[in-house]
Amino acid sequence: MNVLFVASESVPFIKTGGLGDVIGSLPKALKHKKINVKVVLPLYRSVLEKYAEEMNYISDITVELSWRKLYCGIFEMEHEGVEFYFIDNRQYFDRDGTYGYDDDLERFAFFSKAALAILPKIGFKPDVIHAHDWHTGLLPLFLKAFYSSDSFYSGIKTVFTIHNLHYQGVFGREKLGDVLGLDESYFNSDSLEYHGDINCMKAGIVYSDKLTTVSKTYSEEIKQPYFGEGLDGILRAREEDLTGIVNGLDYELYNPEKDKNIPVHYSAKTLSKKSENKLKLQKELGLEENPKVPVLGLVSRLVDAKGIDLILHIMEELLHTSDVQMVLLGTGDKRYEDSFRYMESKYRGRVVSYIGFRVDLSHRIYAGADMLMMPSRFEPCGLSQLIALRYGTIPIVRETGGLNDTVSPYSDKTKGGNGFTFRHFNAHDMMHVIKEALEYYGNEKVWKHIVKNAMKSDYSWDKSAKDYIALYRGLKR
Repeated sequence: MNVLFVASESVPFIKTGGLGDVIGSLPKALKHKKINVKVVLPLYRSVLEKYAEEMNYISDITVELSWRKLYCGIFEMEHEGVEFYFIDNRQYFDRDGTYGYDDDLERFAFFSKAALAILPKIGFKPDVIHAHDWHTGLLPLFLKAFYSSDSFYSGIKTVFTIHNLHYQGVFGREKLGDVLGLDESYFNSDSLEYHGDINCMKAGIVYSDKLTTVSKTYSEEIKQPYFGEGLDGILRAREEDLTGIVNGLDYELYNPEKDKNIPVHYSAKTLSKKSENKLKLQKELGLEENPKVPVLGLVSRLVDAKGIDLILHIMEELLHTSDVQMVLLGTGDKRYEDSFRYMESKYRGRVVSYIGFRVDLSHRIYAGADMLMMPSRFEPCGLSQLIALRYGTIPIVRETGGLNDTVSPYSDKTKGGNGFTFRHFNAHDMMHVIKEALEYYGNEKVWKHIVKNAMKSDYSWDKSAKDYIALYRGLKR
């Protein structure tokens, strides 16, 4: 089976969020299961600067976008057994960063159309094209609107994955003809129209053959007004075609037995070495070096959706009433950054706030902390809790989206569970569950059992890849 992934980012080339991790890992897992998968990405400036010598120039074509006739260069390279194709157009991609430009609709409309246009040139006819998030939401529409009469494209099916419904790619209706080359028949409530504008995410939802999102719970949540971001109605209309498949974790990249970013390697059989990582983390960050003091970690974007307000609300009380240390790594809203800087200055030696992001330090926090906080308002899937489980760092999470699907509360009765959870988005509930976790932490035998439960949790890509393959094959019946 031939599958083409089309996305705006992928590890190791470019990453701004969880989408990049998925595109860097899932095709590799599919390849291991004998799926002939290829990936198409934009050739951003930063990617070209780093990987130019490893890329091969294939050809170039002209892509029509409304009245425009645009250059489209095609470059190719192999990474970890997967072929990646890069769409080159300096006008659109020779820039700093990835998103946030006034012409983003034009940029990603070009990219979506180019991903279709290059297929005959590269000699690859996919059975399924798998598009991801709003940046490629127009692709299923373009396939139907512009390529349905071309025999090369006959029989190609589309899957569209919603990684985060909050970001939808909404632009003014005047772009319908001028940029997209579409007539007014596409501007209605059953198509692209969204409160008088064009919505790229909605295009993907309406025109793809199948829809997925990145956890089962999130697939149910987004059909409700609270989580549906204004698209819950159209999602309910397509619920028979909507599937939730939880993201996996790249177990080769995140492996405490081999991780080059952590000072001491360990496994579920050598948990005493995890404590050595804690001591080294405490020393590195200037915390009191004490293996018995629980370390609570946070590795996150500092934005409202991540529940940062809850952490700040309980932080002072927690530090006054419990002997704990807190390590925070992330960047985001200035008000949150300033609040964490203040807490570090007030509780020097007990709180470290690293404002910024470093991959190496994030790995050492996952390895050295005892618990990881994720009190998200909403979380389509979440990556940090999966890494924490892999490293035996116990997640404390709110029961939403993928957090609900991957973290189960520890039970004294059954001895099952790999973390601690709370349902309602309020600081009292979060404080209660942290106190519960700290109580269990005080019982070394029980805590060791919980850590082993966490490390036995399997969220590798293996099962999720099987679920995607079943979805693809169902489209070809």
